[in-house]
Amino acid sequence: MEWAKNSIHSKWLFLIALNIFLLVVGCLMDIYSAIIVVAPLIIPLGREFGIDPLHLAIIFLANMELGFLTPPVGMNLFLSAYRFDVPMSEVIRSILPILLVLLGGVLLISYVPFLTTALPHLFQAVGR
Repeated sequence: MEWAKNSIHSKWLFLIALNIFLLVVGCLMDIYSAIIVVAPLIIPLGREFGIDPLHLAIIFLANMELGFLTPPVGMNLFLSAYRFDVPMSEVIRSILPILLVLLGGVLLISYVPFLTTALPHLFQAVGR
């Protein structure tokens, strides 16, 4: 926590570092393991940098899915190549367009918090 507070001086820089870190985690771990191992580490950091916990959770899940599809080690790539009995290179070529769309979605989710938090906060306000 101290290292992050001393090294990262803005919320936006933290979000960039978080996206890169979670993308790597998503490539190497399945989502359930990542929730158990990584989520307890990033929740206090997100709180320290003033990120809404709901927004942080959605960033986490979006990055995990993007990591599952990111070549060369995304888990979904291996599963797809095995299941459909096609070479890995063909699977990678076929997912590139959707990978770009998902990347755009992750960037929007990360840097425009209104998109992910407006509706839940509206329901929360109505429920009071």
